[in-house]
Amino acid sequence: MKHGYTNSTVGDGALVVKCYQGPDAAFRLGTESRYLRRLRGRLPVPRVHQITSTSLSTRFVSGAHGQDLLDEGRVTEVFTECGRILSRIHRLGIVHGDFGPQNLLFDPATFETAAILDWEWAHPGRPVEDLAWCEWIVRTHHPEHVPLLPHFFDSYDGPVPAWAERHEAMVARCRDLLDFCVRWEPGGDGEKSWHERLAVTEAWTEGL
Repeated sequence: MKHGYTNSTVGDGALVVKCYQGPDAAFRLGTESRYLRRLRGRLPVPRVHQITSTSLSTRFVSGAHGQDLLDEGRVTEVFTECGRILSRIHRLGIVHGDFGPQNLLFDPATFETAAILDWEWAHPGRPVEDLAWCEWIVRTHHPEHVPLLPHFFDSYDGPVPAWAERHEAMVARCRDLLDFCVRWEPGGDGEKSWHERLAVTEAWTEGL
């Protein structure tokens, strides 16, 4: 499916089937299935349909993808809702682990969250991890929208760490993903890409 990266994801309009690939695939499958079941009714998440040893099937959720909405110019609406829904996640005492507009589906009429996707990296942790990663996603993939990031931070109902702490969290996550790629395919394109992204991220300043 469009916007899928690490794993193989296919859908037919009724179900979405995600086949986990790479290091710790079974662990990530278990994490995602467990969080989806626990969060059902507490957050807008897809309903689990079936679990196998290598895949997770969920009910299809209709909605507009966050990245598509950004491309259509709905930046303020997307960033504001990202902050609002992240507050709800963090009030439950958990970290999503890969939070950003790339993992949200929106109601195209109200811009409220229809579904929070991809819970395979979820864990108990510090809110700065998600706050920083959402900022990293914007700075990396939508740099033209960085000036509007205050809409994200202002709608987040909680303290927002200073730049130094957010930057440190971004660098740490890039290193984790670099390690993931090294374990998956040493010397491969993924390792090279994350080496480059890590170097770029380390050089960032707040005003970039």
